[in-house]
Amino acid sequence: MIPRERIRNFCIIAHIDHGKSTLADQFLLKSGAITEREFRAQLLDDMDLERERGITIQMHPVTLNYTLDGLEYELNLIDTPGHVDFNYEVSRSLAACEGAILLVDAFQGVQAQTVHNAYLALEADLAIVPVVNKIDLPNARVDEVLMEMEQSLGLKPEEAIHCSAKTGQGVDELIRAIIERVPPPRPGPDAEADLDGPLRALVYNSHFDSYKGVVVYVRVREGSIRKGEKVRMMRSGMAYEVIEIGQFRPQPQPCQQLLAGQVGYFTANIKDIHDVNIGDTVTDADQAARSPMPGYVQPKPMVFSGLYPVNNSDFEALREALNKLSLNDSSFTFHPETSEGLGFGFRCGFLGMLHREIIQQRIERESGLALVHTAPNVTYEIQTRHGQTITVETPEDVPDAGQIEEFREPVVKISFILPAVNIGQMMQLCTERRGLYLRTEYLSPQRAILEFEMPLAEVIYDLYDKLKSITHGYGTMDYELLGFRASDLVKLDILVHNKKVDALSTICHRSVAERRGRAMINKLRKEIARHQFQIALQAAIGARVIARENIAPLRKNVTAKCYGGDITRKRKLLAKQAEGKKRMKQIGQVEIPQEAFLAVLETD
Repeated sequence: MIPRERIRNFCIIAHIDHGKSTLADQFLLKSGAITEREFRAQLLDDMDLERERGITIQMHPVTLNYTLDGLEYELNLIDTPGHVDFNYEVSRSLAACEGAILLVDAFQGVQAQTVHNAYLALEADLAIVPVVNKIDLPNARVDEVLMEMEQSLGLKPEEAIHCSAKTGQGVDELIRAIIERVPPPRPGPDAEADLDGPLRALVYNSHFDSYKGVVVYVRVREGSIRKGEKVRMMRSGMAYEVIEIGQFRPQPQPCQQLLAGQVGYFTANIKDIHDVNIGDTVTDADQAARSPMPGYVQPKPMVFSGLYPVNNSDFEALREALNKLSLNDSSFTFHPETSEGLGFGFRCGFLGMLHREIIQQRIERESGLALVHTAPNVTYEIQTRHGQTITVETPEDVPDAGQIEEFREPVVKISFILPAVNIGQMMQLCTERRGLYLRTEYLSPQRAILEFEMPLAEVIYDLYDKLKSITHGYGTMDYELLGFRASDLVKLDILVHNKKVDALSTICHRSVAERRGRAMINKLRKEIARHQFQIALQAAIGARVIARENIAPLRKNVTAKCYGGDITRKRKLLAKQAEGKKRMKQIGQVEIPQEAFLAVLETD
């Protein structure tokens, strides 16, 4: 066993596409965990979607043994995602580490997620090792990037390691810096904690295995965990017998025990992944620790969207696919719902738009189902006149306007890092979307940080696409939830032939309600076929109609057979036709095709 003083627990944090997974591959190669023959790009990213898109979706822990100056060290590394939607993965990994490698691209420089992740690491009191990656690029601007790191994060340029994860240049110096700068494992936040006391281990991740049941990822803070002993989950109170213990090297490798400071996994015949809470504390079943560790807070879904099978007979197959997916993604939630136009489906909760896109692609690939995604919406809060606070996930949950005391929407603090020449355009875009300007900070004469407070509903649709368009691909953004604030929000209803269509209702700000309502009924007018009678399409807030379109009826030329003759004969025929149309309008039903629902819901 390696002494506790020679164990190092650290993670790699950075913005998306700055080279985290490539650097992790080099660590595996340099430590001898894999051979040159086994080496391939993104070795730890085992999901096909991760490899195709070149992004990390789930954290990947690995334990490495490395010899420096004749002494063998145990390095526990966690490779984390870089996209803002998977920020919960970064938070979980920070709780299991004493240090963090902050990776910055030598060409792209400091980005929005770089700043956010650095502050998360500082708040967790981790030792930060700054690294400038991709120094082998012909257009690398190392000195400017070091200046940006000093300006935005307060990191000293002389402490930064220069390396190229692709060629392996500087990786040995980086490993030496990790061993020298990252402290060995320390006890938990409690002042009285003893590394050799009763078992306390932090659960920082889990996944479901078809053969072993739930595999629980733990960081042992105090005590030890051995094969065959009984452990207890402090949050649920459930006790289990440990069947297997091991570490990822990078494949699961069983061992006899995990001591204080080590990172690994255990299985205990746990059948349901929902019995394991992320951030829970594992302790001895008999000699329990006095208090649980302050754990990780479960992420709350921020974006909700309907997921429906194109063929209604595939409903049960979709339920099975969602259940299977939720076993390995605890942040994804779903429950059944019914729509007038789309039939039976599920209301799904996601952490963001990329998370939504990834979930849809995974389900379509793994189950082979054709799916329909409705337009995304966020969670709202309503305070009623009786003092109750209601959480609203769909427009159907909104009570009558007379019962609403206050309508609240989620507000985020959003940071843009962009070329200085694009600040004016970006400020105009944010102001149009009800953004509140906070500050501007220049990283260099060419690049700046722009901060706004903005409703989340204005962010999730296409703000990222607009940012990339304005900055020609050089802008990045990152946001964090500030909470719920009161706003002038309304429920916008769509009426077809004087009947409210619940599936087309939306929640929006009063200032854009008319524009959005007019756009929706214009779209519907093109999709609904003409009937024998006139169809009124209306957008309404409560009882007040704010926009209207008519679909003209099909008409037969009843006077075609009248060649000349008395005008009264023609008038009689036209009056008879009008009477028939009126009667038909009173009893007529309008059929709204599924294509009309899709056109409105997907493009709202």
